[in-house]
Amino acid sequence: MASFIDEAQVHVKAGDGGAGSVAFRREAHVSRGGPDGGDGGDGGDVILEASTNVVSLLGFRDHPHRRAENGVHGSGGKRFGRGGEPIVVLVPEGTVVHTLDGAVLADLPLAGDRLLAAAGGRGGRGNARFLTNRLRAPAFAEQGEIGEERWLNLELKLLADVALVGFPNVGKSTLISRISAAKPKIADYPFTTLEPHLGVVRVGGRGTNGAEYTVADIPGLIEGASDGKGLGFQFLRHIERARALVILADLDPLAERPPEAQVEVLLSELGKYRPELLERPRLIVGSRVDLAGDDAPDLKSYGGDMEISAVVGTGLDELTLRLATIVAQVRLVRPSRSTAPVLHRPAAEGFSIERVNETFVVTGRDAVRAVALSDLTDADALNYIHRRLKRLGVDKALARAGAHSGDPVMIGDLSFTYEPED
Repeated sequence: MASFIDEAQVHVKAGDGGAGSVAFRREAHVSRGGPDGGDGGDGGDVILEASTNVVSLLGFRDHPHRRAENGVHGSGGKRFGRGGEPIVVLVPEGTVVHTLDGAVLADLPLAGDRLLAAAGGRGGRGNARFLTNRLRAPAFAEQGEIGEERWLNLELKLLADVALVGFPNVGKSTLISRISAAKPKIADYPFTTLEPHLGVVRVGGRGTNGAEYTVADIPGLIEGASDGKGLGFQFLRHIERARALVILADLDPLAERPPEAQVEVLLSELGKYRPELLERPRLIVGSRVDLAGDDAPDLKSYGGDMEISAVVGTGLDELTLRLATIVAQVRLVRPSRSTAPVLHRPAAEGFSIERVNETFVVTGRDAVRAVALSDLTDADALNYIHRRLKRLGVDKALARAGAHSGDPVMIGDLSFTYEPED
């Protein structure tokens, strides 16, 4: 049986751009044909997309690498290279994407939401693009950009209308198996459930008068869960997106704590983890009332709203109807989709300068692209690089960074000596 995986890493590698072509027209009766090298194609992007067809991050555990197609090089006759095919990687709804240092890149809560995880390299321009009145026969072209490449952390926060919250062995798995088609593992010992389960509850049939909502069976919480005790963080994060909560208090006389103490600890742990969870609509439900018999405590003693027995079936119809009403009310305030699917695009960077030992290293997409030409020994190419860097403001930025005449500078694969303009 496949495992439920809610944390994983993915390595994304976008396609490299194709190189521009250096070519000249060669036709009969045309002694000096002009440049006609075509552009290279752009590399394909790697896109993460939330989908209802994926329920776990299991697919990334053994196969974490995702790579898009490279762009094709340009050729003579102004023939452009074909762009690389992008790759769309499906992730479950509710996936949060982090960098390795913990920064959140995107939250993909609903189907169709997308993140541009790695941008494909732009194709290089052919020499026909550099034709000017001053430069009639450019003998250089641009190299294609290298596609972005990085590791990302994926974290799944389960999406559900209702989350069942309670201590281990309180009857959550039995309850969800009775009110939905979910079939979690059920046994009479603590921590049977080590992974969340989702079930769909239908009230009133499938017609227009019926209601449908999802319920999540969250693994049992223990005291100290908000501090990470007993895998608390892994379990608690699946409660974050629930629209409503069902707090289950065990009414079994042999339970470790009385119902009022259970409710107090559970609400305390939720509040410590995310204070806003205490503002969610909730029902406090006494569970396993069949075991309490005539000794069942009064509802008011633990703030209960109702009592149920998942085994016998007591109170289940009332519970599902009350939850359907709560979910319908919350959906009016927080609709599932109020806008079109979101495409997250990380902000493009300019350039930056860092001093490494005695060398000034310039990084940034525009600066590296400016020096990525096919022939750095060509005088026209070097003049183009100088003008391009000047327009970008690299020379002034080097001066502000403390560069002096004769200091070495590195941009991409190009090394040169800095000489300030008079």
